[in-house]
Amino acid sequence: MASSSASKLFISLVVVGFLVYTSAGNFNDKFDITWGDGRAKILNNGELLTLSLDKSSGSGFQSKNEYLFGKIDMQLKLVPGNSAGTVTAYYLSSKGSTWDEIDFEFLGNLSGDPYILHTNVFSQGKGNKEQQFYLWFDPTADFHTYSILWNPQRIIFSVDGTPIREFKNAESMGVPFPKSQPMRIYSSLWNADDWATRGGLIKTDWSNAPFTASYRNFNDANACVWSSATSTSSCSSTSGTSGSTSNNPWLSEELDTTRQERLRWVQKNYMIYNYCADSKRFPQGLPPECTMA
Repeated sequence: MASSSASKLFISLVVVGFLVYTSAGNFNDKFDITWGDGRAKILNNGELLTLSLDKSSGSGFQSKNEYLFGKIDMQLKLVPGNSAGTVTAYYLSSKGSTWDEIDFEFLGNLSGDPYILHTNVFSQGKGNKEQQFYLWFDPTADFHTYSILWNPQRIIFSVDGTPIREFKNAESMGVPFPKSQPMRIYSSLWNADDWATRGGLIKTDWSNAPFTASYRNFNDANACVWSSATSTSSCSSTSGTSGSTSNNPWLSEELDTTRQERLRWVQKNYMIYNYCADSKRFPQGLPPECTMA
């Protein structure tokens, strides 16, 4: 019976993955290539962006807009083959010494070994909230959708519509939460063979270079664009309906029972590190948010 239930849940995850459609954003309109000396390219009339890494340099890009809360999707196809030593980072971040940040990082591995999806949340310059996962598919064979829901109550990391992590606002327990600093989207492909694969034991094999990661179908239609000129958000505008929570339900979105079940399934079967279970790392006691259900 348990096996049957698990099979049904896996099938539902696959179906949900196919149903995650995003409107294709034009990369020329939405992003600036920021480094890499030609190694980052926008192709196909703005529908595709690629980052590459060789022994001389990696590459990266950032969003033209800043956001203060949002539901943001991006489809990625990761570096195939022997990607050991490489890191593909896709994240939201503000600036300054007390920055906020919401991270997806994909840690490469030897051919045939799984990627590690590393997640973290920083608030006021403090992180140390890592959770790591294997994926239930090959992220190099095709594009998959990686999403961040960031609203005042929670941050939800999702893959193909399946939630893998929820970080709740625990300010009532004295835990800072990212809610006042606008953030840009950043992505980069870079060499981190001093730590990325098996703690740095496996080095980058440059005979496989250049390494390439691909991006498409960016969607920020459900996001609050921040205007630094007026210090206002598009979601707080009094013109139109964008300021209404009823017209932006993601601003108060939470996991329903079905998505909570999917989250538990991923965390039971694919989570390989959880800071909230690492008592050796926190001998004085686990962080307070770890006591939340």
